[in-house]
Amino acid sequence: MANFKQNNTLILASSSPRRQALLLEAHYSVIVQEPSDSAEDQHQSGESAADFVQRQAIQKAKDVALQHSSGVILGCDTVACFQDTILGKPNDRGHAQQILETLRGHQHTVLSGVCLWHRPSNRTIVRCIETTLFLDNVSDDTLQQYLNTDKWQGKAGAFGYQDGWDWLHIVHGSSSNVVGLPLEALAEMLADIETT
Repeated sequence: MANFKQNNTLILASSSPRRQALLLEAHYSVIVQEPSDSAEDQHQSGESAADFVQRQAIQKAKDVALQHSSGVILGCDTVACFQDTILGKPNDRGHAQQILETLRGHQHTVLSGVCLWHRPSNRTIVRCIETTLFLDNVSDDTLQQYLNTDKWQGKAGAFGYQDGWDWLHIVHGSSSNVVGLPLEALAEMLADIETT
């Protein structure tokens, strides 16, 4: 929403440089404030991936929102899923290889929970955005070349769509969502929170 971009500053409850870069490229004014470690939580037994990312986004936004008397706080959490299993971020190179070997030749999804928290009203809007991707059935050599770059580090599903590898394709959904923040949904949510 142009008016929001011109007149307001988003408070980003995240330490992700990719989310900050996306917002700046979209011409939002941004203040970054990392939520406390207590705002992060583990996936609960029986909890769907969609519920998990939305709960995480709410917790992050609330943690930062309670430190501000005014403004719009943005919390977000992103996971990759394969056959209803959350893949998470790889612990090490071996884990990254295991994830990529599982995904190659198959579709998988990236889910982002997005929460806007308005202060001082404490109005909130929460959504889950899903993008479907397909990873080509690439060779072991190609996977090793990618793993050698270390670009898998810190990335849900051990991949970075933004890194431009031609063997990862979006089947349906938002490309910015795969990077970590669905900008199209965010614009709609900002318009909603300003008019409610």
